[in-house]
Amino acid sequence: MTSPTSPTSPTPSTTPNPDRPSDAAAAALFDAVGAEHAAIYGYGIVSAHSSPDENDLVSQAMAQHRERREAAIAMLTGRSAKAPLAAAGYQLPIAVNNPTDAANLAVRMEDDCAVAWRAMIEQATTEQDRAFGVTALTESAVLAARWKQVLRTVPVTVAFPGGSE
Repeated sequence: MTSPTSPTSPTPSTTPNPDRPSDAAAAALFDAVGAEHAAIYGYGIVSAHSSPDENDLVSQAMAQHRERREAAIAMLTGRSAKAPLAAAGYQLPIAVNNPTDAANLAVRMEDDCAVAWRAMIEQATTEQDRAFGVTALTESAVLAARWKQVLRTVPVTVAFPGGSE
């Protein structure tokens, strides 16, 4: 999920966050943390509507996003930058009423996270930040592919995750 204005992700209000850093690299990391907050919220919805066959995938995805969010928050804190707070609730981009809807939401969230992490990589100024971003982007792309397998979507992968090419 991308920034709070993304049309495809669960989104909080579109009011600009005054805590968002002015530095481009820190701002991109801040936005990626926001995408992780939204994904974690969204996976609560996915969990409630997924079939039991997907319980392990939901659990793994939630754990990955939580771990990644906490590491990214630590990175921001280490730069004396504030991290975005999670919203109390998010608006879903689609109605989720069954396992297919839940899997479609999961794919959209992973794609949006990939966009956020790709933007972070593009703005990164250190090798460590780029490595962290590449790992995050890769993990989101893999989760998206796994959810596409659940949906029997072809192809399950894209050449450049997080991009429009």
